[in-house]
Amino acid sequence: MSSLLKNIIRFVVFILFQVYILNQVPPLHQYLVPYLYFLFILWLPFNINHFWLLVISFVFGLCLDYFTGTYGLHAAPCVLIAYIRPYLLNLLLPQETMEQSYIEPGHKSMGWAPYALYAGILSFVHHFYLVLIEWLQFGNFVYFLGKVAGTTAISLLMIFLAELLFNRNSRYRATN
Repeated sequence: MSSLLKNIIRFVVFILFQVYILNQVPPLHQYLVPYLYFLFILWLPFNINHFWLLVISFVFGLCLDYFTGTYGLHAAPCVLIAYIRPYLLNLLLPQETMEQSYIEPGHKSMGWAPYALYAGILSFVHHFYLVLIEWLQFGNFVYFLGKVAGTTAISLLMIFLAELLFNRNSRYRATN
C-alpha cells in the first residue's frame, strides 16, 4: 500500500475513532478526557515537507472541529504540534540517523526512550494549548494543571497501547 493511501486511511480512521468512540465516552474523571486523534500527526513520515505538514495538520484539526462543532479548538493545537515536530525530531535523532532510518516515527525506528520523549512532549504541548484555548483564562490553576496532566497521561497510555497493538509496517527508507 502506498504511503499516501495509508495516510489517507489513517486520517479518516483517527477522525472517526475520536468522534464516534472516544468523544462518546463520558469523561473518566474531571481531569481525564481521552484524546488520540493527534497521533495521526505524530505518525506522519519523517521526510514530509514542513509546509505540507502544517497544511495537513490544519485540515485534520478542522475536520475534527467540524464533527465536534468546535471550530478552531482542535485545529490550533494540531498546527502547533506540527510546527514543533520537525525541530523536536532534529533534537532527538541525529540527521544522518533520520536519513538512513525508517520512513515514519515509531518505537521501532526511534527506540522506546526517544519515542516516549517525542510523544510525551508533543502530547503535553497539544493538551496544554487545547485546555488553555478551552478556558481562555486560567481560573483555578490547580484544576488547569490537573486537567493537562490527566489528559496527557491518558493520551500517552493510549498512544503506547496503539504502538503495541498495531504493528505498523516499519520499512526502511529506500535509498536512491
